[in-house]
Amino acid sequence: MSNKAAAMRLTPEQLTVPIDLDSLGFVTTDELEPFRGILGQDRAVEAMQFGVAMHRPGYNVFVMGEPGTGRFSYVMRYLKAEAKRQITPQDYVYVNHFDEPREPHVLSLSPGTAGALLTDVDKLIDNLLATFPAVFEHPAFQQKKSAIDRGFNQRYDRAIDSVERKALEKNIAVYRDAQNIAFTPMKDGKALDEAEFAQLPEEARERFHVDISAMEEVLNEALSSLPQWKRESSNQLRELNELTITEAIQPILDPLIEQYAGNPGICDYLHAMRQNLLKTVIDQLVEERGPEARPEAYKKQLLTEQYCPSLVVGHPDNGGAPVVHEPHPSYDNLFGRIEYSSEQGALITNYRHIRPGALHRANGGYLVLEAEKLLGEPFVWDALKRALHSRQLKMESPWADMGRLTTVTLTPEVIPLAVKIVIIGSRHLYYTLQDLDPDFQEMFRVLVDFDEDLPRTLDSIESMAQLLKTRTFEEGLAPLTAAAVARVLTHSARLAEHQQRLSARISDIFQLVGEADFTRQLANDPLIDTAHIERALQAKEMRTGRVSARIREDMLSGVILIDTQGAEVGKCNGLTVLEVGDSVFGVPARISATVYPGSSGIVDIEREVNLGQPIHSKGIMILTGYMGSRYAQHFPLEISASIALEQSYGYVDGDSASLGEVCALISALSRIPLKQGFAITGSINQFGEVQAVGGVNEKIEGFFRLCQARGLTGEQGAIIPRSNVPNLMLDETVLEAVRAGQFNIYAVSHVDQALGLLAGDEPGAADEHGHFPEGTINARVVDRLREIAERDAEDEEADETAKADSKPDSLL
Repeated sequence: MSNKAAAMRLTPEQLTVPIDLDSLGFVTTDELEPFRGILGQDRAVEAMQFGVAMHRPGYNVFVMGEPGTGRFSYVMRYLKAEAKRQITPQDYVYVNHFDEPREPHVLSLSPGTAGALLTDVDKLIDNLLATFPAVFEHPAFQQKKSAIDRGFNQRYDRAIDSVERKALEKNIAVYRDAQNIAFTPMKDGKALDEAEFAQLPEEARERFHVDISAMEEVLNEALSSLPQWKRESSNQLRELNELTITEAIQPILDPLIEQYAGNPGICDYLHAMRQNLLKTVIDQLVEERGPEARPEAYKKQLLTEQYCPSLVVGHPDNGGAPVVHEPHPSYDNLFGRIEYSSEQGALITNYRHIRPGALHRANGGYLVLEAEKLLGEPFVWDALKRALHSRQLKMESPWADMGRLTTVTLTPEVIPLAVKIVIIGSRHLYYTLQDLDPDFQEMFRVLVDFDEDLPRTLDSIESMAQLLKTRTFEEGLAPLTAAAVARVLTHSARLAEHQQRLSARISDIFQLVGEADFTRQLANDPLIDTAHIERALQAKEMRTGRVSARIREDMLSGVILIDTQGAEVGKCNGLTVLEVGDSVFGVPARISATVYPGSSGIVDIEREVNLGQPIHSKGIMILTGYMGSRYAQHFPLEISASIALEQSYGYVDGDSASLGEVCALISALSRIPLKQGFAITGSINQFGEVQAVGGVNEKIEGFFRLCQARGLTGEQGAIIPRSNVPNLMLDETVLEAVRAGQFNIYAVSHVDQALGLLAGDEPGAADEHGHFPEGTINARVVDRLREIAERDAEDEEADETAKADSKPDSLL
């Protein structure tokens, strides 16, 4: 065989590496110790420890990895364990700012004391309701109030009496009631009514009119100081009320002020409350008369809305730092919100309508967020960066800047922010944020990278078995036998696509065990054994295998053209992988190539119709480079060729078909048929070396099932890159066919090796001058390319001669 080494026919032992039962050292998982920690993520664990221990600004944590690797459960478990050893942060409450109610003040308290403050203020309100208005009904207060009223009435009465004396001198009587003062003429000491007054002579009536007008002026002069008397009386009454209120609330407030003497903020608030109560008690607590009197519950609600602090966040004493996971990181859920209530059609609010967010609850501790959800919410990412940069937690509406919030709102006092953000997301999002957001790297300096697989060692196998024991115990599942554990670990290596590694997607393993336990329950068996694992795998394949089964049926019926016997020129079977939901399966696809004289080059039909994605197009261009350097050293590569993936109507990406494409193209050039019993996968470089591809297990099994359905002949097989041999973890049905000689798997490292298998002939190795032996495949390719190039050269020469002959003699 050409190119140094021949294709390697793989033995059954090379197609999978099962777990050695003897190395497990137990019969059932009940014999194992529980597993503690995180499996096989040493790098991530070390990074997480560093990120939590580093308290400098900017050292927030991004946990990177794929779902199912245990990243979330580990982060929450580790943070809660660390948080217990840390200092409990301050409690915070909002209180009324009496001078400017739109700007509530924030008070910080020792951990665990916010609830006590709320209870104390609530008791204070109850005491106020018990004290007022009862204190205004006390005889001492009533006497002082009566004295003030009496002093005012005496001054008023003296003024009226002086006017009355002067009026009597002019035979005028003074009549007064609660509202008015009137003058009436008198005769012989008796007041005259209208009829009697009308009988008086005109001169007398006129004199009375003049005298009454004069008395009205006297009355006005006598009562000119009445507003001043009223003010003095009101001031005296107000001073009496304030003195009474102050004396009444002093025994209620002073113990609280003394109790919270160590917190200046609370003391200042209590002093401000004392001043505000001087007005509130009169307005809200003085008992109204009549049926409109307000009930006690209503009064308490009014006082609560005005004086009771609004709890922002409270922590249990010695509870450690908080660890908060916000599953729905909307703007309101993170930063809090200000609620409104409707009153007579208008939206109103106050400091007690402030609702805290996850940042308030996590302040002084850790906030865990999921990147995909976080970045999907409007305004949140930029607001979070602003909060981390300023280290302040400011509550505001994101709609205000857009002009969509027109009602009166609050501007609460900002709270100092000291929180470590832990974001959990995929690799794609991490690198996207790094590229697009210059602030991201400065704020999230710690990367916790979770591997998708781990080395398959005795320690990791033992740890995985212990982890299975722990999970089955926690979820109430039956124990596993050693054989079942070995089968689960073999499946884990299949998920990792490597014989010497295990998958770190622990959730997929636990899902399989849970489904196996369900089949065990149906069979009423005491332990989960290999048969239950196998049935669970088969059941899942049945549930998710509708699409693959339908494609296979179309191939068997001839709707999709795939040959598994015979030989054809310019055709070979490629191996592809399809992913539909959580189902991944291999599907063979025909690769065809045609060649004809011309200068169009190698045309990728998939790319021309915009179905070929960039990596696939790159593979075709590499193929062109290989063909030119391999076969066209002594003449130009002047051909027109077309390559297509037949009956493919969706997007095609990846370069794993390039090995099959170059073989089909060489077959078309050399007119040598290729065996259709083989299917091939692999990418190539410009030197014809075969490179590894993904999904090799699914690809082989997809072609095998088609051959099995049609009948295995022993001449069928798959050709894969030699570098993919460590990735083989094939199904037992494939292994049985290989052992029986009914199906073969070959590994190649160069195009010539694959070509030799497909053509069943020697490709031919070039000598030191670059010439291939006569009659070999490669020599026939060179001859065909030379023939096409010479024909094109002759055609060009004939065209030039014809043009020259057609010119006039004067131009020759």
